[in-house]
Amino acid sequence: MKKVAVFGNSGGGKSTLAKTLAEIAGLPLTSLDKIMYLPGGEAVPHTDYLKHHAELLKEDAWIIDGFGCVPSAWERFSAADTLVYIDLPLSVHFLMVTKRCLKGMFVNPEGWPERSPILKSTLNSYRVLWPCHRKLTPRYRQLVADSAASKRVIHLESLRAIAVFLKELRTAKS
Repeated sequence: MKKVAVFGNSGGGKSTLAKTLAEIAGLPLTSLDKIMYLPGGEAVPHTDYLKHHAELLKEDAWIIDGFGCVPSAWERFSAADTLVYIDLPLSVHFLMVTKRCLKGMFVNPEGWPERSPILKSTLNSYRVLWPCHRKLTPRYRQLVADSAASKRVIHLESLRAIAVFLKELRTAKS
């Protein structure tokens, strides 16, 4: 496991899982939100994001958390040797976005640029939950099914499965 793509719908705990995975595996972590947005929430030019993303993929080892855009996501999935797909029920994603909003009033969410606009970002997360579930979730599920023969695939379908996965990694590291 040297090149890991962590992905899934909004609010599923990707950034928290990716951070823990990076600590356990000793791999460098990049949150796409931090290269797509400046502190305060202003978007960087898309061409700058694509250039930075392309440079990341050339590195020998990485964990990349997030979506970015469709072309960069599929490029990343192709380059990864490990896919970690968080595939929770839509209602759980919705509750986790709400939890992140409430917690974000006091602490910057994991993987977000400093001074991110919490309310605006939360509304955007709510806005993308259903379209992502309807359009990307079937494609993600097909991706993990198709990739199982050539890559390490971790398909996490519950909060408990996430906790067990991280516990097993910690145990294996010890």
